[in-house]
Amino acid sequence: MSKYVCIDIGGTSIKYGLANELGEILDRQEMDTEALEKGGPGILEKSKNISRKYIEENDDIKGICVSTAGMVDPEEGKIVYAIESIIPGYTGLEFKKEIEKEFNIPCEVENDVNCAGLGEAWLGSGKGSKTSVCMTIGTGIGGAVIIDGKIHNGCCNSAGEIGHTIIEGNSFQDLASTSSLVKKVARLKNMDYKDLNGKIIFEEAKAGDEICVLSLKEMIRVLALGISNVAYLVNPDTVILGGGIMAQEEYIRPILDEELKKILVERVYENTRIEFAYMKNSAGMIGALRNFLNKHAEE
Repeated sequence: MSKYVCIDIGGTSIKYGLANELGEILDRQEMDTEALEKGGPGILEKSKNISRKYIEENDDIKGICVSTAGMVDPEEGKIVYAIESIIPGYTGLEFKKEIEKEFNIPCEVENDVNCAGLGEAWLGSGKGSKTSVCMTIGTGIGGAVIIDGKIHNGCCNSAGEIGHTIIEGNSFQDLASTSSLVKKVARLKNMDYKDLNGKIIFEEAKAGDEICVLSLKEMIRVLALGISNVAYLVNPDTVILGGGIMAQEEYIRPILDEELKKILVERVYENTRIEFAYMKNSAGMIGALRNFLNKHAEE
């Protein structure tokens, strides 16, 4: 069975490994991205070293599948835009071209949130869905639209950027992201936000801390508004929620369900399945593989 090198590049770490065409991970590793120290060229070099190692150890590598932070042109496999203060020298990097020139093996590159959504739709919480939207709640809020098992990119590869939509006069991610929650609670408690995180807030809420309880309830209310906008515009059968904070499904789900029931008309509410991400840290790698297989299906 053919094997594929899968690389998932984040601002903090690079997850990588080897997988077969069924999405079974045969080897999995992780290293620091060193984004600020190495910049875009350093990340490309790390990706080449990863690929070289697997190519030298295996004689049946059919592709190199890359999931990466930043805006990506998936046809050219080029980094269209990345925040300079997070990954300097990444914008404009021709990832696909450089990898293929080095190894003469096909390479496909796609945005990490799109890959996570595709991975969940293929083998995770969205398995079997016809249309799914994956939302990752973290520093910001990312989104991906998956239709018939393929990423819907839009005319300039920005489909699914739900975090930038406007809710109650503010961007969605300024109201419902984990970072906004942490900053709000820190402000109300007169704390340094660096001393807080989502996990602490949930623990204190479960212990009855009123500020944490009310702040979480408000965040989930706004999250429901964002989901309702997606439900009416895209009408997906499944909405998948990912990001570290979404590990608190037991706490979030009943409040979220109550809010959605208030907002959505009955028919839409009953036909929109809310799922929490299943694949966790493997979604990007698996989605990168699925993206590669989709693009080379007719060969």
